Amino acid sequence: MIRLALLLALASSAFAAANPFFAMDNIARGGPDTVPAMLRELGYDGYGGRVPDEIMAPAITAKGLKFFNGYHVIDLNPAQPAPNAALRTWLAAMSKYDTVLWLGINKVSRADGTLYAVSSTDADEFVLTQIRAIADAAAANHVRVALYPHTGFWMARVDDAQRLADKINRPDVGMTFNLCHWLKVEGAERDPVPVLRTALPRLMFVSISGADTGDTRTFGWDRLIQPLDSGTYDLAGFIKKLRALGYTGPVGFQGYNIKAEPREVLARSIAAWRKFNPTP
Repeated sequence: MIRLALLLALASSAFAAANPFFAMDNIARGGPDTVPAMLRELGYDGYGGRVPDEIMAPAITAKGLKFFNGYHVIDLNPAQPAPNAALRTWLAAMSKYDTVLWLGINKVSRADGTLYAVSSTDADEFVLTQIRAIADAAAANHVRVALYPHTGFWMARVDDAQRLADKINRPDVGMTFNLCHWLKVEGAERDPVPVLRTALPRLMFVSISGADTGDTRTFGWDRLIQPLDSGTYDLAGFIKKLRALGYTGPVGFQGYNIKAEPREVLARSIAAWRKFNPTP
């Protein structure tokens, strides 16, 4: 009986550690009449969309899948405080979907119109007031916020998102680790594990793609964003380390600019995902 109880406990723990897996809209391409059924058939847990689209969320949830987030890029300017009317409208439409605003911060301007440098902490005070205002509007509609670091944006680094989330210190404001942007900004030689470990309490999402290894800061997206069964980067090892850290949150497949037919790419990628994450 003791041995059986132990085996059941181990199985339960392994099951609990399984990460929900979703496809981003840049590879799950198509409308509400095709994408939800395709993702359900292939075995995805859901979909990541974008602002201002209000159509996909109900279509995705009608198929028993989850609308994990809506991606939104903003420029911040003191003359135009955030959130604007369009974002407020989208947040109101998302109030019943238990979803997240996936927020990228591109350009940040001073009052005189000049731009803050990428990752400049001099902009933090202004940026934090804007994120708080967005988060308040989101919270009023039962939507959380996950900061999304992106190559070339003011918020380009995972460390930037971590710094801002820590300063805000709200349970409804977290951050994202995007593997392709990590490789482009930090390079394959920097170990992501210490950063992930520090980020873990605020880590809401991880996005992955197949990639090549080498001097990744010089690579184009064609080498940093591939189907999950492609590339020379040790993606299986990355997933293993991520799970060993105790991350049980959603993982998204980033498929930006992959030219192959979406269904084929999605099928190949979820097959690779299952090899990385064998079910107990």
